[in-house]
Amino acid sequence: MTPAQHRSKWPVWLCWLAMVLDGFDLVVLGTVIPTLIKTQDLGFDAVGATYAATISLVGVGIGALFIAPLSDRFGRRRLLVACVLWFSIFTIAVVFAPNVAVFGIFRLLAGLGLGACLPAALAYMNDYAPAGTAGKSTTRTMTGYHVGAVATAFLAILVVPDWRIMFVVGGLAGFALVPFLWFKLPETLPAVTVDVGAGASGTTGKAVEEPAPTAPAARASFRDLARKPYPLVALAIAVASFMGLLLVYGLNTWLPQLMAAAGYTVSTGLVLLLVLNVGAVVGLVVAGILADKHGTKKIVLLWFGLSAVLLAILSVKIQSELLLNAAVFVTGVFVFSSQVLVYAWVSQLFPARLRATALGFAAGVGRFGAIMGPAVTGTLVAAGIAYPWGFYVFAAAAVIAVVALVTVPHAIAPAPGREPVVGQSPNQP
Repeated sequence: MTPAQHRSKWPVWLCWLAMVLDGFDLVVLGTVIPTLIKTQDLGFDAVGATYAATISLVGVGIGALFIAPLSDRFGRRRLLVACVLWFSIFTIAVVFAPNVAVFGIFRLLAGLGLGACLPAALAYMNDYAPAGTAGKSTTRTMTGYHVGAVATAFLAILVVPDWRIMFVVGGLAGFALVPFLWFKLPETLPAVTVDVGAGASGTTGKAVEEPAPTAPAARASFRDLARKPYPLVALAIAVASFMGLLLVYGLNTWLPQLMAAAGYTVSTGLVLLLVLNVGAVVGLVVAGILADKHGTKKIVLLWFGLSAVLLAILSVKIQSELLLNAAVFVTGVFVFSSQVLVYAWVSQLFPARLRATALGFAAGVGRFGAIMGPAVTGTLVAAGIAYPWGFYVFAAAAVIAVVALVTVPHAIAPAPGREPVVGQSPNQP
C-alpha cells in the first residue's frame, strides 16, 4: 500500500472546516450591518459600519502577513490550533461589545487569528497532498470557504435581527473545532519521495527523500522572498492575489446593490449572492482537477480571462431571470476559483520551507485588495454610477491579474546552493 493510501482523512476535513470559519467571517458582518444601522445598536451608523468592516479586514491581513509565516518555523498544527482558539475567543467577545469602537477592536483581534488560518491550512494540505495533486487539494480545501459563506447567509435569514446569535454560533463552532485539531491533526509527516528533476520541461529526474516540511531546519521569513529567484515572482503573485480578493470581497459586499442599481429587485440581488457562491464551490472542484491535469498556470490565466469577460457581460441588463441566474452562477464558477488557483500555484512554485511564508504574503497583500474592492465599489455607489461601472472595474481587475501572472514562470529554477522547487507534478507543462 502506498504512503498516500495510509494517510488519514482527518487533516483533509479539519483544514476544510478551518476554511468554513473563514467563509463565516467573509459574510457575517455583511449580514448584521443592515440590522445594526437600522436599530443603531451600540451606536452604529454608516460610518461605524465602514470602520468595523475595514478594521476587520485589516486584522485578517495582518494575521496573514505576520502570523501565518510562523507555521514555517514552529509547525502548522500548533499555529492552526492557536489561531482558531484565538479567533473563537474574540468572536464570542463581540457579543459583549459595549460600543462600536470596542466592537471593531474585537473584530480586529479575531481577524489576526483567522487571517493566519487560511495560508497555514493551505500550506498544511500541500505538505500532506500526494505528488501531482496540489491544485485539487488547494481548491477542494477552499470549497469550505464558500460553503461557510453560504451557510452563514442562510443562518442570518433564520436568526437576524438577533445579530448576536451570529457571533455566538461562529465562536462556538471554532471552540468545537479546536480539540479535533489538537488530537487528530499530526504535526509532522513522514519523509516523502519527491521528484526533483521535473520542471518546466516535464522531464523526470532523481527521486529523493525530503524531510517532513512542517518541521524545517531553517527559519523562513519574508526576507527569503526578496532573494533570488523569488522577488519578481512574489510581486506578480501579490498583484494577482490583490486583484483576486478585490473581486471576491467587492462582489460579495456589493452585488445586491449593483443589481438594485441595474433595476433588479432587492430579493433578486440576495438570491444572486447565494447563486454566486454556489457557483464558486462548483468552480473550485473543476478548477483543481483541470489545474492538476493541464498545469496551474494555464488554468489560472484562462480562469481570470473568462472572469473578465463574464463580469463585463453582467454590465448588460438581462431580462430573463433564468439567464440572469445562469450568468451569475457561471461568473461565480470562474471569479472565486481564480483567486484560489493563485494560492495553488504559490504552493507549487515555492519550496516547502517557504510555503506558508509565501502563502501568507499572497494572502496578506490580497487582503488589502479585499479592503479596496468594497471601498472602490462603495464610492461608485455613492456617486450613482455603480451600474455599469462597478462591473467594468471588476473586469479590469481580472485583466490586471492576467497581465501579472503571465510574467510568472511555470516553475522556479533554484538559485545556486539552494534547494530545488519540487511542487510541479511531472505532467504539468
